[in-house]
Amino acid sequence: MMKPTDYNFRVKDSILGLQFLFVAFGALVLVPILTGLDPNVALFTAGIGTLLFQFVNRSCVPPIFLASSFAFIAPISYGVATWGIPATLSGLVAAGFLYVVLSFLIRLKGDEFLHKLLPSVVVGPVIISIGLILSPVAVNMAMGKTGDGAVQLVPFDQAIIISMIALTITILVSLLGKGIFKLIPILMGIIGGYIVSLYFGLIDFSKVSTAAWFAMPNFVAPEFNWQAIVYILPIAIAPAIEHIGDMLAISSVTKQDYLKKPGLKNTLLGDGLATSVASLFGGPPNTTYSEVTGAVTVTKAYNPAIMTWAAICAILLAFVGKLGAILATIPVPVMGGIMLLLFGIIATLGISTLSRANIDFSCPRNMAIVSMILVFSIGGMTFNFGGVPFAGIGLGAMIGIFLNLVLPKAL
Repeated sequence: MMKPTDYNFRVKDSILGLQFLFVAFGALVLVPILTGLDPNVALFTAGIGTLLFQFVNRSCVPPIFLASSFAFIAPISYGVATWGIPATLSGLVAAGFLYVVLSFLIRLKGDEFLHKLLPSVVVGPVIISIGLILSPVAVNMAMGKTGDGAVQLVPFDQAIIISMIALTITILVSLLGKGIFKLIPILMGIIGGYIVSLYFGLIDFSKVSTAAWFAMPNFVAPEFNWQAIVYILPIAIAPAIEHIGDMLAISSVTKQDYLKKPGLKNTLLGDGLATSVASLFGGPPNTTYSEVTGAVTVTKAYNPAIMTWAAICAILLAFVGKLGAILATIPVPVMGGIMLLLFGIIATLGISTLSRANIDFSCPRNMAIVSMILVFSIGGMTFNFGGVPFAGIGLGAMIGIFLNLVLPKAL
């Protein structure tokens, strides 16, 4: 007799799969929109990445969906501005390979190795840094400016109304929404902000009318750039730890211990390969989606084959040219309003990581590690290695790992 968590591919589950993609859609397309990548490519690589993850873990497939990772927004934005998209993609491919290396180290040394190398006292402040570094971008966009604040794209008075309405709707839906609506606050916020933007006459549909219904996504191949690789590689540390949390969450929901079978050595391998393959096509790095895990919790649809259907739907939608054209019409203040909440939540998750681990801040060792990660990450400290500027989240993460390894434990 089949268990609810057994893989069972059925045509009738295709509608459920589309529903789960709908839950992930807002966050999935937000990352490429913010970083200059193609949302249709992100849809394609989310589908391909999820299918690859399922193949790697075919002995016991967790019911999760992989899509665009928020942890990489800052490094992708910096990389695209500094080296261009193809060079930045080489750094993202390398980030995926770091997951693969970690998965093989876990095979050799066991799960405890990862926790010793990356304890909560390191991971927590790195996650906080990601949210706080991104916050000025959110504020600028909410005020109708470009992410760096250099150009006013939408009049301030209109922009602030649009962004605050988008933010308010997102918060209210996340707090008061019932059923499926509670799982799509980002999408509802985008829709609400979009409607207000229509009222102000800020939407130009000319490119939508000229776009083809069927169009090849704008695939971009990586170009090797060791500067981009050195800059981006350390940032993969935070989502690697996030992966463990997501595996624990889906295990708790389904009452199936995925940390035991297929095990982190396989799930982390699948996640890493999905990230590298996504970057080979020009898409953002993949990560396991907590929103979809929430949908699994509500619907109690534990069959992993439903995620196969979600992946197939994502791949098919990637070739709808008009979808990409519509996404491109979303005004800056709409995205800025959503980002105000999202980037704040990322920082809060870092605080939660420290809180759950009961980090003792009366201990000078812990204080030193956390404070140095935050100041080096957010303060703008830059080291140069062979002409490569090493700064931001990656520098903070490496400082934290180094201090954790060399500072003596409290007696």
